[in-house]
Amino acid sequence: MEPPTLSPQGAAERTRRWRRVRRLATLPLAALVLSGCTVPTFGVQPGATSSSKSVYDLWKGFTVGALIIGIFVLALIAYAVVRYRRQGDAIPRQVQYHLPLEWTYTIVPILIVFGLFAATLVVENKELANPKTSVNIDVNAFQWGWKFTYPGTNAVVIGQTTQAPTMVMPVDTDVHISLTSTDVIHGFYVRAFNFSRYALPGVDNQFTFHAVKTGTFFGQCTQLCGLYHSLMFFNVKVVSKSAYQTWIANQNNVGAAQAAATANQQQTNTVVPTKPTASSGVN
Repeated sequence: MEPPTLSPQGAAERTRRWRRVRRLATLPLAALVLSGCTVPTFGVQPGATSSSKSVYDLWKGFTVGALIIGIFVLALIAYAVVRYRRQGDAIPRQVQYHLPLEWTYTIVPILIVFGLFAATLVVENKELANPKTSVNIDVNAFQWGWKFTYPGTNAVVIGQTTQAPTMVMPVDTDVHISLTSTDVIHGFYVRAFNFSRYALPGVDNQFTFHAVKTGTFFGQCTQLCGLYHSLMFFNVKVVSKSAYQTWIANQNNVGAAQAAATANQQQTNTVVPTKPTASSGVN
């Protein structure tokens, strides 16, 4: 059955109608582009570390790419529905042996997949990089709290349940983190860093943070670890390099004072036996 043909007047009217539709579809898109509006965050934090910013940019790229492809596919479906809605049982002209078109829709998706893989690989390598640094923090998770120890100093911060201890770290500095667990599996998660890592018993998970802005950021355990899991919070406070050195010096002074007080207390509580004197009695 041959598809019905249109008269010259009908073809001209259809052409004018499609031109109006294209104008209506193009005007909002042009206004959006010319307005210079920013791309939405799509539910992800912009990131407070160098690696988290890369994760954020990757997520936006993936989402925008998916939206573009999805809109393009929907546009093709809508075109087919509208263009051939009155054909009845007639089959439109087929183009299944159009080699340039087939090469295009075969090669383009492959290139897109390779591009997404390469971008992911670059971001993952940056996330897993562990450069040498002089700032080290040992993080220990336990039921139901956190302990932050600074090797080579007297600085130790510990808190549990509602105490929400604070891990202090300098800005614009590589900070090496060594993450362990005392008892069960915990989750070390900082939303502003777009970062989550398991704290496992008997396993030393190591990674590096490089904060790019100061502030106090909320963290929590993300693995169900027992009765008070929902209260296992902590904070990450990023300060300037000078403020960090001052904080470390204060912690060293406090630690030295506590050690001296403990030593004095132990010395006071120690009983020193006296040497017995010889008897002066006369036989």
